[in-house]
Formats: sequence, C-alpha cells, structure tokens
Amino acid sequence: MIQFQIIFNPTSAAELAKMPRELQLNILGDFRGLPQKIMSTDLDRFGFGKLERAGKTLHRFRLGDYRVYFERHDLGIVVHRILNRNTLKDFLFRSSLPTGEDEALQENPKFWEMIESARVETVKGQA
Repeated sequence: MIQFQIIFNPTSAAELAKMPRELQLNILGDFRGLPQKIMSTDLDRFGFGKLERAGKTLHRFRLGDYRVYFERHDLGIVVHRILNRNTLKDFLFRSSLPTGEDEALQENPKFWEMIESARVETVKGQA
C-alpha cells in the first residue's frame, strides 16, 4: 500500500485547531476515503474543485460548511486553508465577482495572496 500523508501547513493547522473538537474529527474523518481518489490522475471526476494560476494547481474539497484547499504532494496532500463556506461567500460578495466559486477565486489575486501567505509561513516554520 502506498504511504499517504495529509500535511497541514501552520495556517491550516491553526484554522483546524480553532474549530470545536467534534468538527475537527468530522473533517479529519472525511479525509479517510480520499487517498485513492486524490492520488488518481483525474480529481475532476470525483467532484473536487480546481483552481489554477501561474502553473500552480489547488484543489477544493467540500466538507459540509467548509472548503479545504490543498495541493498534491508526492506523499499525499498539503492542506493550505480550511475556510467556512460563509467566509468564501463573504469574500466573493466583497470582491463583487459574478462567476462561480472556483472561477472567481482562481481569477482573484487576493485569494492567491492568502494561499501564498500560508505557504511562506510553512517555509519559515521548516527553517
């Protein structure tokens, strides 16, 4: 069996830690069946959202009222953000974007700045 890891960067780990314990367990439990799906070549088939920009690809996984943004890694996935869907709706409303959730986020530089800030924190934490 292939080793599969879910790596939370400091930002996503902090977001998860702020949630009630039961919600944390539900979110982590929903990841149980994902290894085969995530390691397959076609995530679109499984209903994952896809956001691309400048050669980077993020995937979105819906877990109830939450959206988990991650990218593939050789060992599994790196989770960049865990956001409440209401937060995303507010984000889209403030940005006045009339398109779908993934398309709107993909085109909005502020979303990518938010993702990159988490990536920078991860690199600093490893140094």
